[in-house]
Amino acid sequence: MNEKIVIESKDYDRIDGRNAYQSTIKRITLGEPMLEENKKMQIAAQLWKTGTDDELILAEELPVHQVFDLIILLSRTLLYFKEAYRLPLLYDPEKPTVDRIGVQGGVLPVEICTDNENINEDIREFAQSLNDLGELIGERQRTLIRILDELELY
Repeated sequence: MNEKIVIESKDYDRIDGRNAYQSTIKRITLGEPMLEENKKMQIAAQLWKTGTDDELILAEELPVHQVFDLIILLSRTLLYFKEAYRLPLLYDPEKPTVDRIGVQGGVLPVEICTDNENINEDIREFAQSLNDLGELIGERQRTLIRILDELELY
């Protein structure tokens, strides 16, 4: 396979959250997209796992802008849940919009999924899961903040 990988992180399975040392994801990379649907993008993030012959195979690929969009969505969600405890259902059914973030001349809406028939139960479980993941998320969040602060200097 002609991999045009430029940046890599080997042994990712050792730090893959609660799957650490058991993860099937062995490597994460940045480089030229490999999947046809991403060929219009210049850079993609790839997740590699071990195949049947112990060779690495591409498990997932996202264009780099989608990685940032996910980080934005997650970050806004974390901010939302810091204050959501003030609402009886953890959200306002009359106002499910959390935020509308301007991106690329459009809007990245952040909303509570009121189409979910079990949203009242699921949002409580989600909030508890965020809380349970606090240590894993917090360490990565602090690292990301530090790196983003360094980027601001350039």
